[in-house]
Amino acid sequence: MKGSDVDVEGIFKSFGDFDVLKNVSLDIKKGEFFSLLGPSGCGKTTLLRIIAGFESPDEGSLKMDGVDVLPLPPNRRQVNTIFQNYALFPHLSVFENVAFPLRIQRSSRDEIDSKVHDYLKLVQLEGHASKKPNQLSGGQKQRVAIARALIKEPHVLLLDEPLSALDAKLRQHMLIELDEIHDKIGITFIYVTHDQQEALSVSDRIAVIDQGNVLQVGTPHEIYESPATGFVARFIGETNLFDGKVVKADKIYGPQAEYMAELEIPGLGNVKVTTVDDVEAGQEVIFTVRPEKIVISTEKPVTKREDINMLKGVVDEPIYSGFQTKYYVKTLYNGESGGQQPVIRVMKQHARYSDEGPDILWQDEVYLSWSAHDGYVVGVKEGS
Repeated sequence: MKGSDVDVEGIFKSFGDFDVLKNVSLDIKKGEFFSLLGPSGCGKTTLLRIIAGFESPDEGSLKMDGVDVLPLPPNRRQVNTIFQNYALFPHLSVFENVAFPLRIQRSSRDEIDSKVHDYLKLVQLEGHASKKPNQLSGGQKQRVAIARALIKEPHVLLLDEPLSALDAKLRQHMLIELDEIHDKIGITFIYVTHDQQEALSVSDRIAVIDQGNVLQVGTPHEIYESPATGFVARFIGETNLFDGKVVKADKIYGPQAEYMAELEIPGLGNVKVTTVDDVEAGQEVIFTVRPEKIVISTEKPVTKREDINMLKGVVDEPIYSGFQTKYYVKTLYNGESGGQQPVIRVMKQHARYSDEGPDILWQDEVYLSWSAHDGYVVGVKEGS
């Protein structure tokens, strides 16, 4: 396996009175495609700059393959960075932009010619070697930046929102290409983004960061399906979040200890949820369920399963988008509706062709159902 392990331990960083990073610790594996995901200003780019050597932490350690690299300047770390704005030299050709790091280290002409050819081939730019950056598309410029960053064969490649300047379709295309390049060269990629779809698409693991704190680290599946906090649930895709109180919690013994809890949620009534968190009756918690986990129907579902939650509601707003419809459903708790009743978002995929259009319309009365295993307790309120 190529690349380096990157161990971040107890990193703190402040600018004046503003704490940018607060006790950040990460264990990034050799050869991983690892993403730092969070909103603007959360500290992810500052952490990337510390790994690159452009910033120094106030406290903490940074090791690569077990070696402390904090005393080393950027040019002595086996790391290279791709920036948002590509940072290409406008007066140099594509060939010379890619060759620049090798010329700095006084490589031979034969080595430069051979390696530049190989890396232009890697990023599919063999026929563009003589062009200047202003003759290239945004995606081509990004490929030049990737080739230049890789030609010195770093152990770790740092990518700071590298696709943010591209339009949506090109961004998706470049994302696939980045993933393919990673698979081919096998070094460690650390990718900074605020776009959760980008992170979910290509990452082996993701660290979700907010206000300088790492809230959760896990695979895309773990982050999406089992969010650790309400912020993670909201930030990764769409979800429904409700405050509730634990009515009872019965321990289930299986492959892992978990609880079948019953929550009392205003406007929804009693809702069942399984959770690995240690919860007790009387605790106030935050509950979430993803819109695509909820089944919507005009007919009352018939089921004997005790773990199914079922609610009645009225379609407040349907939003049709071709492959799916998003429904905003105002609940009918105890047969009553009102302005304060909760609204639940539901996604329904359109898997089959329909002549008549959507079968659930505005103001229709509907039933919503989901399994207790598809909802999550994502936080226990302090003091409860």
